[in-house]
Amino acid sequence: EVLLVESGGGMVQPGGSLTLSCAASGFTFSSYDMSWVRQAPGKGPEWISAINRGGDRTQYVNSVKGRFTISRDNAKNTLYLQMNNLKPEDTALYSCARGWGIGINAKGQGTQVTVSS
Repeated sequence: EVLLVESGGGMVQPGGSLTLSCAASGFTFSSYDMSWVRQAPGKGPEWISAINRGGDRTQYVNSVKGRFTISRDNAKNTLYLQMNNLKPEDTALYSCARGWGIGINAKGQGTQVTVSS
């Protein structure tokens, strides 16, 4: 069974930082590209970042480019998202996903990130 469990969310003030983690199990983590997606209240899901299997190629949506960094540790079966200079519009439920773009075929339950003063 594919299992993706996110952690690290919380409430932070604008300009603050958070690091999200995603523990993967039930599949060979190092064989898959991985992504982060988010869903803000009242909006549809938004893909925000992806990383390839080897961790040497990444991509970001323009709204987070330069502020967020995706990374992975294949030895620990873990995906990360470092988020800096957070803005209120980053408030959302953040989920990790197996795959990249239309190749996404599994998603975790998510961790809530709230940016508010």
